[in-house]
Amino acid sequence: MSDQTTGAGGGEPQTEAPRRGRGGPRRGGAGGGGNDRGPRRPRENQGEERAEGELIDKLVAINRVAKVVKGGKNFGFAALVVVGDKKGRVGFGHGKAREVPEAIRKATEEAKKTLIRVPLREGRTLHHDGDGRWGAGKVMLRSAPAGKGLIAGGPMRAVLEVLGVSDVVAKSKGSSNPYNMVRATFDALKRQSSPRQIANRRSLKVADLIGRRKDGASLGEVASEG
Repeated sequence: MSDQTTGAGGGEPQTEAPRRGRGGPRRGGAGGGGNDRGPRRPRENQGEERAEGELIDKLVAINRVAKVVKGGKNFGFAALVVVGDKKGRVGFGHGKAREVPEAIRKATEEAKKTLIRVPLREGRTLHHDGDGRWGAGKVMLRSAPAGKGLIAGGPMRAVLEVLGVSDVVAKSKGSSNPYNMVRATFDALKRQSSPRQIANRRSLKVADLIGRRKDGASLGEVASEG
């Protein structure tokens, strides 16, 4: 029989050919077949943080898109980046390019041009609660006492971290699209007001607003009066 390990004449035993396991070369690797799907999609890196001078930028999300053309596919990348100084200034931007580093660079440059200043209470939290909305994205931001910590996740956490907030409670109640969430968070931050701004708008003294705040009324309620 052909599957015997010993020849008919008592010769040396015949060894079977080794089976191919799963450890062979991958598709598209050295010695493997081609892979028409293009480069692997990079993972979202929400923890990447780089300091450039006084500003800190964080990569929130990156998306790969493909355009089918004659002869193959052309791949492009879109990056969403937030920038802040952790002292009350924050901005966001998005960029598109054929390579990931170039897309991130374009998004960072755009974010630096759209910086806004948000008044912070004691340099650690927001002055009052607020809601933000952009499209299907809905977010809720609440001020918190010292030691509460930054309770937020996803793109909202990246925005609040580079802003410099250390005590806040945030909740997303709408779309999980990172672009909508970031824009909704900025909509809520733009509605923040400090006691000084409210006093100037209503021709009052800051001490009067602070006194009413200690009596139990929140700054948001004081701002909506009148």
